[in-house]
Amino acid sequence: MSEPEEFWDKSAGNYDKTEQRFEHIHRKSRENARKHLKVGDVVLDYGCGTGTAACELANQVKEIHAIDISSKMVEAAKGKADARNLQNVSFLQADIFDERYKEESFDAILAFNILHTVPNPQDVVERFHEMLKPEGVFISVTPCLRGKMSFLVNLQIQFVRILCAVRIIPIPIRRLKSSELDDLIANGGFQAIYTEVIYSGASSYFIAAKKSGAGV
Repeated sequence: MSEPEEFWDKSAGNYDKTEQRFEHIHRKSRENARKHLKVGDVVLDYGCGTGTAACELANQVKEIHAIDISSKMVEAAKGKADARNLQNVSFLQADIFDERYKEESFDAILAFNILHTVPNPQDVVERFHEMLKPEGVFISVTPCLRGKMSFLVNLQIQFVRILCAVRIIPIPIRRLKSSELDDLIANGGFQAIYTEVIYSGASSYFIAAKKSGAGV
């Protein structure tokens, strides 16, 4: 088991509680995502966590394939789907580079609160480009930790940075700006069709972008 996988496994039991303070951002992100999803879409939810977004959006699309590197997160997500008797959502412990996912397999890919924590965001976005069908849509929301935030959240972020430095938190936490996310998306072969800064104690940047061109 990798260090990041072990970390997220340990976080799974308390994850929903820790995210409650940012519920406005999560709810607004899902509302925005609905505007860019169609009833016939086959969707990949990357870094699905405990499955809240996948379960909330399931009735908007044909099917959702949700993945996370943490088996405990996936277990919690399956419990939510079972409680709602959702038949068109599946959860799997997997990475975005899993070879079971072929090129041009999905109409839309969701990446909620994940791009600031992966080792190489550009590689991930380029992988999204491969996996999306022509004219497919990439939908993300990412904390902008160099953007506006409350004093309390700023203190918490500084503490998290210390924990990352000493490997108590064994994942990268990038302090991104919205302009850097714009560049990330454009360099990955996407054209933004809608963006919005969502604020609730901290700034998060919502992007819906369409796959463009034949390659990256």
